[in-house]
Amino acid sequence: MLHNTPVVFVVDDDASVRKSLALLIDSAGWRAATFASAEEFQSCPRVLAPSCLVLDVNLPDLDGLELQRRVAADRIDMPIIFISGHGDVPMTVRAMKAGAMEFLTKPLRSEALLNAIRHALERSSAVLAEEAAMRSLRECHAFLTCREREVMALVVSGLLNKQIGAELDISEITVKAHRGSMMRKMRANSLAHLVNMAAKLGIAPCYPANRSRFAVRTAQDMQGARAAAGQWLRH
Repeated sequence: MLHNTPVVFVVDDDASVRKSLALLIDSAGWRAATFASAEEFQSCPRVLAPSCLVLDVNLPDLDGLELQRRVAADRIDMPIIFISGHGDVPMTVRAMKAGAMEFLTKPLRSEALLNAIRHALERSSAVLAEEAAMRSLRECHAFLTCREREVMALVVSGLLNKQIGAELDISEITVKAHRGSMMRKMRANSLAHLVNMAAKLGIAPCYPANRSRFAVRTAQDMQGARAAAGQWLRH
């Protein structure tokens, strides 16, 4: 379900509480969605908008703490605000340790609840933005060719173009072409930016199996250069 307006879900078995909370939430400019039970809430489709859950601890079918456990595993973009008519310290501690943003006792103070909802929706917005950024990053990486992915892994490992060419048995000019194409597709504006992207994607540094290989090749290049210089001097 796609909504532009933030959605505040309310799960409480008391119809009068649901009605009063819905009026308060709607008056604040958000959209309220109320449910009488945890099972009813779980059957609701996920929304693609900032959201939070105002949850009563004591419910008839599935208690609020168990619902919290399920929501936390499946909907990390939905912070939870607990409400209870008789919450105790152990219950509050358990809820907060499990990630609840707030634990409010009834009768609820409107301003306290609205502030808690506001902070929860801000967190939800941040999580959704991060998820969208990661989706975009994965899509960019998926458009890379196999060779461009190899070049990217070696670039973020700190290797120079000449070293990358030696590792992949391609020319330095070809490396530059692949590197330029890869940077454009990844929308990276610098090496530091690319390294940060790789870290988010979980791309580990890719070092050559034989690190001495570059040193050997460099030595061979120098020997070749000396030989060429000596031949030129003799002529």
